[in-house]
Amino acid sequence: MLSTLVWLAGRYESSQVQSRLEQDVMQTATDIRGALNRNVQSFQALQASSPSPEAWRFSAIELLREHREIVRLEWRDLTLATPSFAETPYRTSVFERLGRENTQSDVSFACAAAQRFSGPAYSTSYFLPQADGLGLEVLDMCLPVSTAGRLSGYLVATYSLPDMLSELAGPKLSRGQGLAFTEADGTRLAMYGNPARGNRAYVAQHLLDLPGNTMVLRLERQVGTPALFPNLLTALVAAMSIALVAVLALLARDMRRRLKVEHDLADALAFRKAMEDSLVTGMRARDLQGRVTYVNPAFCQMVGMEAGELLKHSMPPPYWPPEQVEEYQQRQSRRLAVGATLPREGFESVFMRRDGSRFPVLIIEAPLINAVGKQTGWMSAILDVSEQRRVEELSRASQDRLQATARLATVGEMASLLSHELNQPLAAISSYATGSLNLLQSAAAGDPLPPDNEDLQLAMRRIAEQAERAGKVIKSVHDFVRRRDQVRESIAPRLLLDAVMPLVSLQARKLGVRVLIRVDESCDPVLCDRTMVEQVLLNLARNGMQAMQGLDRRDEKVLTLRVRPAASNAHSRWVEFAVIDNGQGIPEEVARQLFTPFFTTKPEGMGLGLSLCRTVIEQHGGFLGFEAVQPQGTIFTFTLPVALASALQQQAVAAIAT
Repeated sequence: MLSTLVWLAGRYESSQVQSRLEQDVMQTATDIRGALNRNVQSFQALQASSPSPEAWRFSAIELLREHREIVRLEWRDLTLATPSFAETPYRTSVFERLGRENTQSDVSFACAAAQRFSGPAYSTSYFLPQADGLGLEVLDMCLPVSTAGRLSGYLVATYSLPDMLSELAGPKLSRGQGLAFTEADGTRLAMYGNPARGNRAYVAQHLLDLPGNTMVLRLERQVGTPALFPNLLTALVAAMSIALVAVLALLARDMRRRLKVEHDLADALAFRKAMEDSLVTGMRARDLQGRVTYVNPAFCQMVGMEAGELLKHSMPPPYWPPEQVEEYQQRQSRRLAVGATLPREGFESVFMRRDGSRFPVLIIEAPLINAVGKQTGWMSAILDVSEQRRVEELSRASQDRLQATARLATVGEMASLLSHELNQPLAAISSYATGSLNLLQSAAAGDPLPPDNEDLQLAMRRIAEQAERAGKVIKSVHDFVRRRDQVRESIAPRLLLDAVMPLVSLQARKLGVRVLIRVDESCDPVLCDRTMVEQVLLNLARNGMQAMQGLDRRDEKVLTLRVRPAASNAHSRWVEFAVIDNGQGIPEEVARQLFTPFFTTKPEGMGLGLSLCRTVIEQHGGFLGFEAVQPQGTIFTFTLPVALASALQQQAVAAIAT
């Protein structure tokens, strides 16, 4: 027995080493695949930020300095011609002896596969002899490049297999390990590290499956088998000695406790009997053959039978439905096997009462272990879940109705928001279109048009801008209703005001309002969803102008748009926007419900404008509020966060690159 234990311990240690090695090679393959995917993202960013071959080559050289595993990058057109390319600065050109034309077929196959996959594709590896008498195993990766949704060319990257091992997986290799790319027959294509030799070498292989090509990644490790025999033998002898002493001590103590235990046993049996009889959960014991050996009164009441009927009955039990006997027998043979693992949460089944009615039950089963630790059967707790299933069905039906109601409410909210937010750009389009028609009718009546049709061109541009704004409004409101993250950008506060001023000026002329703009030039750019914030400014400006319509004709109507730095702290900085009118103010009873959805004091209003404004600002982390202005009027203010310096630097770099 001791020899067998020593042999088994050695086999176990070897299997543990092999298992760890297989996990390592699997993780290494995952790391290489992840690094290649990150390189693809870098290639896509390179193509997106470099429209010209000169700029592309400059960016490609910088990319090659960061990735030693890439020896050449090529920009190819649809005919696979090469407008520009860049080679790694860490070695001489790998195509110096054979030239790039001899490997054109590998590139063609990779790009054809890439076009089929609509993504990156890899060629099979091939050998390139070098000027120093050695050679290098490489493979090509082809990435389709699309412009405006159409294929415009390809980016081809040539990878060095040895450098892929050293750069992408080498830093994580431990001492005494060797990593290699091999073919299916075991031929090494590239090697990194120290290959293991001898009878104590462990080897694990894993397929590196790339689009268009599959290679074998082989990991070798030199590990010495530990000398377990002396340690294990000593431990076994010591354990046996301790066990012998413990047994002698237990026997001596057992002699003193035997009489006391026998006396306590009678009391324990009586207490257990009383406890089992008072349970409302059905209890059932079965032997290893599945025959019932014990039932409590709750189980008998559940199935409507006496304990004698259940204990004396042979297989199958009388509470099994006849039509499911065969299925239950197969299930019982699997679950009652010695050593079988049963779910702790139990399993559901169907039992039959004496009158033939069926009812669902939940069975929680566990091994029945005797006093010496041997399994003699199975103990089950049976719960009647008929009422629970009925309640669950009612709850499920109620939940389905609630979900249907929620979907209808979402559709109604989206429709309301779209109809409310599209009024402004559509009104602007209508005004500019009417002005254009007036110009054309004047020209038809003989009045000369302005030089170069400047007014007409301006009106057409404004119509196009407002149509684009309407499309952005639809997308932003849709994202708002779906509670998705908004697309945010860094923008100067002045540009936000300039974007809405054409619409504000249009309504101001119609209502006889003078608009003043006061912008503190020291304000930093803000980070926001431009379309939604412009909608907030439009809503507040429109409300302010409408609030001044009740003034006396002698009073001047002035709307002020103000931007200035807001109170900040060490962690964040803010910019404050304010819309100020000199209207009659907001009554106290209206102020309490001002931001309540669908509350409005206007006959034609929907009551969604201010509610939407507050939600948009709060999604940006800011605050929207209002207060009275003396002697009369109201000021609405909201805050937006200042864009971080790093975000501004990234935006500047992108602007320079494009």
